[in-house]
Amino acid sequence: MSPAPRAPARVGILGAGTVGAALVRLLARHPELAVTAVLVRDPARPRDLGPRPPRLTTDPDEAIDGADIVVELLGGVSWPTALMARAAERGARLVTANKAALAEAWPTWRPWVEAGRVGFEAAVMAGTPAIGPLTGALRGSRMRSLEAVLNGTCAYLIGEMERGVAFEAALAEAQRLGYAEADPSLDVDGWDAAHKVAIVARMTVAPDLAWTDVLPHVRGVRGLTPAGVRAERTAGRRMRLVAYVEPDGAGGWRVGVEPRAVASDHPLAFLADGRNALVYRGDAVGEVWIAGPGAGADVTASAVLADVLQAARGEPGPRPAWAVASPLDASPAIPGTATPPPA
Repeated sequence: MSPAPRAPARVGILGAGTVGAALVRLLARHPELAVTAVLVRDPARPRDLGPRPPRLTTDPDEAIDGADIVVELLGGVSWPTALMARAAERGARLVTANKAALAEAWPTWRPWVEAGRVGFEAAVMAGTPAIGPLTGALRGSRMRSLEAVLNGTCAYLIGEMERGVAFEAALAEAQRLGYAEADPSLDVDGWDAAHKVAIVARMTVAPDLAWTDVLPHVRGVRGLTPAGVRAERTAGRRMRLVAYVEPDGAGGWRVGVEPRAVASDHPLAFLADGRNALVYRGDAVGEVWIAGPGAGADVTASAVLADVLQAARGEPGPRPAWAVASPLDASPAIPGTATPPPA
């Protein structure tokens, strides 16, 4: 006698912007998942939600109540975290792409993450897997260091400066093309990448890392000039905005973001515009390079959907490092990198 078919997992969605709308369209492919309601600010706003759009609501409780899985795609920190706390209290599994909330409100999120109740693959490199490998196969090694390019806007700006375009002109063009927001500070001042690398550090070596520990080590690309960037290229190096987790020389870890000139044979030197990459160095596995698209509605929604499917199967989400790991090498210097000279 065959088992009775299982009822679809009920999914509540908070937010229907570009990523939320893309997620709704992808969910339509999965009859084992049923969207209960989608929280929006303006139900009358035109959206492409596919041929069978779900119910829209301005009441968070309508999206949360009765949902087995609650997906948060609102952005921001305080309000989304409060809504996810409400969902957690009601027994839902949580999925988010919200790097700012995970980075800045870690004390609230940490118990849920430690319990395996949160999926957040999309929060670091969108649809390119980073959290999965770092908390899976790579846990067989002890980490020596990690470097990453995690912000496509800054990669575009540096590429334009290599071609001789002034920073302000490159930024204006990035805004025209939709690569940068009207207020670009989150990207160009390094905060977007800092949010992401804080998550990475907690999941790998420093579960107790506070957001305030990261703040002094965040520097963006505003100080770069075409002359300085091109001089590095002439010298055989490439400028990159590098997010890093590395030994601090005193038995701990330094986590931050800064422009660095990487050697021509460094994996990050080969990175094309618009792509993210992460270079992990471990004692047993050596150097592992993960690269792929790090932005885009469909790209991000695909990772969110993967987390939803994992939750629907009852599989736990990624968990942080069990304890603070001691660096194997007390030296903060990473082979193949150089701190750029002042612009």
